[in-house]
Amino acid sequence: MSNHGTDYLVIGAGAVGMAFTDTLLDEDPDCHITIVDKHAKPGGHWNDAYSFVTLHQPSATYGVNSMELCSNRVDTHGHNTGMYPLAKHARILAYYEQLMNERFLPSGRITYLPLSEYQEGHKVKGILSGETQQVTVRRKLVDGTYFQTSVPSTHKPAFEIADGTLFTIPGELPSLWKDADNLPGHFVVLGAGKTAMDTAVWLLEAGVAADRIGWVRPRDSWMFNRKYLQPAEHHLDRLIDFQRRQMHAAAASETGDEMFAKLGEEGLMLRIDPDIKPEMFHFAVISEGEIDLLRGITNIYRQGRVKRIEPGKMHFANESVDVPANTVFIDCTASAVPFDARENQRAVFDGDTITPQLAQSPFVVYSAALTAFLEANFDNDDEKNALTPPAPLTDTPSTYPAAFLSNLRSTGLLSQNEKTNTFNARSRLHPTGPAIAKMMAEGSPKLAAIADIGSVVKECMPGIMALGMKAFAEHNAAPPREASATQNQAQT
Repeated sequence: MSNHGTDYLVIGAGAVGMAFTDTLLDEDPDCHITIVDKHAKPGGHWNDAYSFVTLHQPSATYGVNSMELCSNRVDTHGHNTGMYPLAKHARILAYYEQLMNERFLPSGRITYLPLSEYQEGHKVKGILSGETQQVTVRRKLVDGTYFQTSVPSTHKPAFEIADGTLFTIPGELPSLWKDADNLPGHFVVLGAGKTAMDTAVWLLEAGVAADRIGWVRPRDSWMFNRKYLQPAEHHLDRLIDFQRRQMHAAAASETGDEMFAKLGEEGLMLRIDPDIKPEMFHFAVISEGEIDLLRGITNIYRQGRVKRIEPGKMHFANESVDVPANTVFIDCTASAVPFDARENQRAVFDGDTITPQLAQSPFVVYSAALTAFLEANFDNDDEKNALTPPAPLTDTPSTYPAAFLSNLRSTGLLSQNEKTNTFNARSRLHPTGPAIAKMMAEGSPKLAAIADIGSVVKECMPGIMALGMKAFAEHNAAPPREASATQNQAQT
């Protein structure tokens, strides 16, 4: 058994591990970092994702602090027309590989162990070689796998699949052309989350008629309207207005459902079917163009979760439904984030272990970078944990006010600390910090957009707190949902 030493052993070369490592490289120039990951290339779950996946929020605040992900331009065609780009699958993987090969490894301070599995006791086993090495960790273990991301290609369906059933996952759809003589006549999308939406949009844009598509959608979801979440450098007024209207809606509502209904009426939140009350909210972001496409699919099955599929038939708990015999079922039921992780919530900083979590929902990569900054710039765990209490990972409209209140509290905590306020002002991953800092330096008239935000917070906070605490109680009392029933891509 070989042995090597390192200051920080980071488990996972995905979005969390890479964002943490990138910031720590700059903030602690004397440390050595070892990254261990099961995949052959950096990028975590993006290695396993379907080829047509994209980010669902603008790329301006995704990735790592040191390197821009996409060029600063506006899309001129497709359902994202008029908005800033969403990085595609190939670009995301190339980005992380470039980061590893052009920044991390040349620094001489990174050891990267791909195709390797972390084992208890700071051991690392090579997946192909079978060889194990002991890692001496001089400072801390960093667990970048708290968000146990699942994608269709690595997900095990929670329903039975009868022999002879046409069954696939989203990643295999672009290869259908290889067997053009045996194409399915109909498609049924299984799942109600963002992967299912992406898949349905892909089918429609690939030329499949809407009446050839069925969709098993037990619950509907609210989604953020992407046009209000454009980069702050260009649309600070929209971002601030979005936040302002959320505060007013929360303060004037008795429940999260009422809050969402108000925001839906104003167009800040979107839903596919205006006649169905959404029961999910997984922080997904969508465009009005995608909504228009998805509304064209009218073969919607709301009998609950599928229990069994077979040629020409779907079985639910209390009902069976016939479908055309040449239907292919597409599994989109994987959960990108397991919402039962709430049971495993722990302190971010705990002695010799760091577990990056959400400082603010749903900003996964920003939270990881902030965690690295705190590690390098503050002296003790109590001080660090006080600045980054884990935000709740909510999954319903009724519990979302808990996350909203938590984010407001976090903003207040971090803005009142000189060190973290300075970090936010220069962090590319922070949604507004650098843009506001730049405008302040230039004396930009755009700053007028935030002139009254303090008074809005003061006016609305009593109502927000009342609603948020009610949502916290519901969130903490709720049993975890089955992972297979949910799907979320909150900055993953």
